[in-house]
Amino acid sequence: MMKYTSYKDSEIGWLGSVPSTWKVLRAKDITEKIGSGVTPKGGSEVYVDAGVPLLRSQNIYDDGLRIDDVSFIDVETHQKMKSSQLKPFDILINITGASIGRSCVVPESLSMANINQHIIFIRTKKPLVPYFSYYLKSNAVKEYINLIQAGTSKEALNMGQTLSIPILLPSLKEQTIIASYLEIRTKGIDKKISLLKKKVTYYQELYRRLIENAVFRGLSEGNNEISLKASGVKYIDAIPSHWSIVRVKDQFHIGRGRVISQEALKENGKYPVYSSQTENDGCLGFIDTYDFDKDLLTWTTDGVNAGTVFRRKGKFNCTNVCGTLIPKSKNLDLNYAVYALQLSAKHNKRIDTNGAKIMNGEMAIIKIAFPPLQEQTKIAEYLDEKSTTITRIIRNIESQITTLKELRKTLINDVVTGKIKVIND
Repeated sequence: MMKYTSYKDSEIGWLGSVPSTWKVLRAKDITEKIGSGVTPKGGSEVYVDAGVPLLRSQNIYDDGLRIDDVSFIDVETHQKMKSSQLKPFDILINITGASIGRSCVVPESLSMANINQHIIFIRTKKPLVPYFSYYLKSNAVKEYINLIQAGTSKEALNMGQTLSIPILLPSLKEQTIIASYLEIRTKGIDKKISLLKKKVTYYQELYRRLIENAVFRGLSEGNNEISLKASGVKYIDAIPSHWSIVRVKDQFHIGRGRVISQEALKENGKYPVYSSQTENDGCLGFIDTYDFDKDLLTWTTDGVNAGTVFRRKGKFNCTNVCGTLIPKSKNLDLNYAVYALQLSAKHNKRIDTNGAKIMNGEMAIIKIAFPPLQEQTKIAEYLDEKSTTITRIIRNIESQITTLKELRKTLINDVVTGKIKVIND
C-alpha cells in the first residue's frame, strides 16, 4: 500500500499528519452557498401526489439519494421556499437525529427539488464536488461531527458548525484521480452488497413460502393423492380435508398485558417484562413480581411489529401493548400455533393513522388452519429445523454485508485523509 513521500502536522488533532502538499482549510473556504430547509407552511398537509420533490433526512444516504418514498410539494410552495431550492451537484448533509452527518450529491437528473429543516445543502464549484462529497463521508468527518455534538442536549448540526469542518484539499488533479478511484472501488463494493441483499431477500421469501406451504397444506404438498377442500378463507386457497379452520377465540382465551412503567424496570431481575419490541426476544427489562405462570402466546398489538407472535414460558409479565392467548385445550401445539397465527395475523393486520394494529376483537375472529395435534407437532419441528438453517445462512450473509460496508468506509477515509496513496507521481 503506497504512502505519500512526506507528511506534515495538520494541527488538527483528529486529522493528525497529512500529505505535505495538501492544503488544510475549512469547508467555508470552498463553499459558494449554504442553506437549510424549512417545514412547508401547513406541514404534511401541503404534500401532493406529484410535483417538486421535497427531500427529507430519510432520503439522504452516504451511497446516494433514495427517492422511492419521496414527498412532493407543488411549484407554488417550492417558489415560496427560495432559500432552500436545490441545484444539481449540491451536496446534502443530514443535520439532526440518528442520521446526522449522512451526505450525498444531488444528481444531475434532478433538476428541481427542495429540502426540509433537517438538511443543509452546500454549493461549491462543480470540479470540487466529487472529492469534497467523498471527504464528507469519511469516518474522520463523522467522528468530528459526533465530537462537536457531545454534551449538547439535542443532536443538531448548524450552518456555522458545517462551515467550520476542517477539510483537506489536494490539487485539483489529485482530487479528480482520488474521486475516480473511489467511484470505481465503491461501485464495486456496492454491487457486491446489492447482490448479497438480494440473497437475503431470496432466503426470507423462501422461509415465508415454507411456512405458508406447511401451515396451509401440511408436509404432504406435492403428493397428488392428498385430498383437499376449500378453506372458506380468502387468503387460504385450500387445506387438507381432515384439517379444520378455527377462529382464535375458539382455541384461546384472549387477554391483554398491563401498564408497567419504565421506572419500575430493572436491567436484571427475577421476572422478564415483554413488550412490543422484537429485539432481545421482546424483553424490556425485569421486575420482582410476575403476572403469568403458564405456557401461552403473546402478540404485539401495535406498531410496525403488530402481529408478531411469541411463545412464552415460565414466570413473566406483559405490558399493555401485548395481547395474550391462553390455550383452552391440550390439543394445541403452541409452537405450531406461533407459525400459523403469525402468518394469519399478517394477512389481517389493519393500517390506520396510528400505524398497524391488531386489537383483541380483531384477533378473536382471525381464522387459522389446524391439523390434528400430532401433525401440528411434526410441522412445528420441520419449520424449527428450516428456521435454524435459513437464519444461519441469512446471518452469514448479513455478516458479509457488514464487512463490506466497513471496508467501504475505511477505504474512503484512508484515501481522502492521505493515509494511503492511489496515484503515481
